[in-house]
Amino acid sequence: MRLSDAPSVAALEAAIFPNPWRLADFEFEMTENPVARYLIAEADGRLLGFAGAHLILDEGHVTNVAVTKEARGQGIGRKLMAGLMQLASNLGVSYMTLEVRTSNAPAIHLYQSLGFFKVSVRPKYYQDNQEDALLMVCEKLPPPQPDYVDEDTVFEG
Repeated sequence: MRLSDAPSVAALEAAIFPNPWRLADFEFEMTENPVARYLIAEADGRLLGFAGAHLILDEGHVTNVAVTKEARGQGIGRKLMAGLMQLASNLGVSYMTLEVRTSNAPAIHLYQSLGFFKVSVRPKYYQDNQEDALLMVCEKLPPPQPDYVDEDTVFEG
């Protein structure tokens, strides 16, 4: 994801989530937050989805995942999550966490199919309706790609 993608990402977030992040939040993630990493999926210049995480030392925390309603059921969420997990592994992360609404069966199924498992329930986690969240963890990330270089973590000296 690039800074120029932030308006489209914020618009998708607003179309899907009851308490969406604002454009300024995504701009902050792209310009000021050194632990933030985001991926997008697009076709013909049109945003289909995005996924993001905060990567701190050996832990990755998935912040948000969204796919347009028109593009659901095409494996885009799976590809975004798999890409995010690979990126995290490449950067030294050994496990990832996330929260998901207890009512979001398709997302829970996706996460379980990628190796995430339920650790606990966070009662009344979501502010819009006081819904509980499942806290899920994945300890089986793909092996790091030995030739991977991340421009954001390369230091010149």
